[in-house]
Amino acid sequence: MIRLKPFWILFVPLLVLLAGCFKEDEMVEPYPRGDAKTDTIAMTQTYKYQIYYNLDSIGTVSTNPKKESDLAFECKEGGWHIILNTANFMYAADLGVMPFGMPQDTVGVTWWFDRSDGNPDSTAIGVWFDINSNGDTISNHHVYAINRGLDDLGNPLGYMQVIFDSLKNGNFFFRFTPLLGGTPVSAMVAKDPSVNYRYFSFDDGGVIRNLQPPKPNWDLLFTQYTTLLFTDIGEAYPYLVTGVLINRNGVEVSKDTLNDFSTLTFDQAQQMVYSSNLDAIGYDWKYYNFEAGSYSVTLGVTYVIRNHNGFYYKLRFVGFYNELGQKGYPVIEYQQL
Repeated sequence: MIRLKPFWILFVPLLVLLAGCFKEDEMVEPYPRGDAKTDTIAMTQTYKYQIYYNLDSIGTVSTNPKKESDLAFECKEGGWHIILNTANFMYAADLGVMPFGMPQDTVGVTWWFDRSDGNPDSTAIGVWFDINSNGDTISNHHVYAINRGLDDLGNPLGYMQVIFDSLKNGNFFFRFTPLLGGTPVSAMVAKDPSVNYRYFSFDDGGVIRNLQPPKPNWDLLFTQYTTLLFTDIGEAYPYLVTGVLINRNGVEVSKDTLNDFSTLTFDQAQQMVYSSNLDAIGYDWKYYNFEAGSYSVTLGVTYVIRNHNGFYYKLRFVGFYNELGQKGYPVIEYQQL
């Protein structure tokens, strides 16, 4: 059985206190907005790459193959979450207390995915620890089966078993080996407070991957990711989609279908309601047109993005193909408000 963990959304009221005193002859220099920019994001036809993007001035910050990691470890102070690389359609099962390193049977287990909205209480691995008398985070001694998912060509990447041993002094300690048994490999990932997460791959005996740019350096991640879709009769099922996730570090999004992109103003943007869900932009800015046999962009949708610097941007998608007619090349138009 495959499931996504249940979640809830906590609405926290935002109280904004405005105070100030200006001299009558004091003028505030307007910030130069500039013209709208257009850019093509090269994910490729197989959606092989993940692209981190900065709206302020840089554009593409970094690019990496989506299959370069398996696990990601939370780096903020007090953080303990461990998430999967959902770009590979990964999922995990808690097998309980088992002899680690021996062949594991997954018949009848419940497989879990991470939620695409980024809710920290809805991760596939979940709470993997207990707290000892010294305040250290130590293992609950559960063995986790990990399905590594698929590469960009649809090839299976195999299964691993993992046991997370502890989190001490900012270091995650864990062991892993193939699901069918083998000699366990010990690994350690140290937190880096400059990023949201540090990444780890089971390949080559275990490798730390510094994939994510520093928190202030990016706004959007163009990537595949796993989300929950529904059948015509309302049954939920996980599905691999191609879209955009946002930075957990202070980026928020509002979806606007009422105003035209060209006329949407800063004042209008300030009145909108914003979401910090990672999939607030998501994947449904496009759809597959069966009559044309190709993808079409959903018209009349503008995404207003407020980044960690407090700047507002309006953004829309204007294409999904490159000049050669190859899919997997989202074309965006955006402008600072």
